[in-house]
Amino acid sequence: MNMTVNSIGRDVPASIDGRPLRPFAGAYADASATDDDAGTRRSAGGPKRPSPGRGRPDKIVAGWDELLDRLDLKDGSTISFHHHLRDGDAVINEVVGRLAARGLRDLTIAPTALFPVHDRLVPYIESGVIARVEGSMNGAVGAACSRGAMRGTAVLRSHGGRQRAIQDGDLHIDAAFIAAPCADPAGNANGLFGKSACGPLAYPVPDSLYADRVAVITDGLVPYPCAPRSISGGNVDWVLEVESIGDASKIVSGTTRLTRSPTQLLIAELTARFIEETGVMRDGFSFQAGAGGISLAAVVFLAERMRARGVKASFAHGGATGVLASLLEEGLLGSIVDLQSFDLEAVRSCRDNLRHIESTPFDSYGPRASGSAASMLDIAVLGATEVDLDFNVNVNTHSDGLLLHGIGGHTDAAASAACSIITAPSFRKRIPIVRERVTTVSCPGEAVDVVVTERGIAINPRRGELAERARRAGLPLVTLGDLMVEVRAFTGIPDEPEFGDRVVAVVEWRDGTALDVVRELAPR
Repeated sequence: MNMTVNSIGRDVPASIDGRPLRPFAGAYADASATDDDAGTRRSAGGPKRPSPGRGRPDKIVAGWDELLDRLDLKDGSTISFHHHLRDGDAVINEVVGRLAARGLRDLTIAPTALFPVHDRLVPYIESGVIARVEGSMNGAVGAACSRGAMRGTAVLRSHGGRQRAIQDGDLHIDAAFIAAPCADPAGNANGLFGKSACGPLAYPVPDSLYADRVAVITDGLVPYPCAPRSISGGNVDWVLEVESIGDASKIVSGTTRLTRSPTQLLIAELTARFIEETGVMRDGFSFQAGAGGISLAAVVFLAERMRARGVKASFAHGGATGVLASLLEEGLLGSIVDLQSFDLEAVRSCRDNLRHIESTPFDSYGPRASGSAASMLDIAVLGATEVDLDFNVNVNTHSDGLLLHGIGGHTDAAASAACSIITAPSFRKRIPIVRERVTTVSCPGEAVDVVVTERGIAINPRRGELAERARRAGLPLVTLGDLMVEVRAFTGIPDEPEFGDRVVAVVEWRDGTALDVVRELAPR
């Protein structure tokens, strides 16, 4: 065995069974290692950082300029952000604006989602500061992508798909910027306390584990230790205290309010009726319903039926709302397993109720997980912009071809729950939702079980036993083909969008395979 002498004069092997060994070089030798020889080496668990040495590490930076100097980002870097502050976020625009002022170009931004507040990123896309987006796009940014303003090809992923891409190395993040309402000088952080409290900080957890460099941006610096912690300070390089990371009151939006539309209320009531009368609603059942108007109303109607039957659900999953929080306090829910808050009542509940459990993308949606919270669901109630005759669902583009929405946890829940239900009106603004082929496939039909509209319920032929139960219950069943013909009789057949040849975005299935593409809209 080849031996070598370490720094304290002991003979140690140069290797064991073919695996090289590094001789001891001093108790704090790793602390003096440079980024070139230690700090940027990656391991199976993410980036390998040098030891900070003895004593408290000094992670606090004086301001944005010092932080960006330390991050040392280059042209073509990939930077990531989370969306827990939703339309109240102030960090993404701040970071991109400052990097643009430094002359950086061809950046890839990897947000968990974008909102209308981020529309001001469009000029940076048009000027080449932002080359592409790997993540959900809403509104003007998505429309700019559809019109070919983005130089690179965007990648659209679900929440679980994004986590997998980071874990597998498909999405390598150079620097993660984590907006945290509450954090300590070591970088431990949560979203439950502080003036900007927004609920869980679930979605940046993969970024904190795998990004080369991680910066926590906070407007609620507290003494060590920040507890509870969503983000571990051991994965954080720097902490920047700022005046404001955003406005948490704006996590509520027009899409997270209970509907007043008679049509949508009818769909919601029919959905609750389906869940009860097909036998899914029973003691200990579990469900996920989003924060859209129909989904919120469906939960309200479902709760009425649960009270009448004396049924209690084991848990509700996904983003939390005040509606779910009230059901938890009433005792109709055993717990809420939560990734994000959609209103301030949900923030309060997550902070104060021990049965309101903060999750992570790994635990809730992870395609690589050996079972996730989504796989424990009996029912997932989801939305759609379009559905086709093969039950394929579109949530990304509208029938005019514009890329206006992200995927979120839609496909993760649809693929994992025992029964996935799509709720949608039969038409919007005289545009039928049922088409021969959807404009964009966001979720394949094999993962979709039921479509509920105000004109009836369509059940995927793959689910014959479910259709039989619905027939026995006397539920109003339709086929998607008949529904399409019925609606087109008074809306007419919509015009097809005109596309060019260029692919502006790829839609990935949660396992990383290419599901569909979004093409550039042809100029009019």
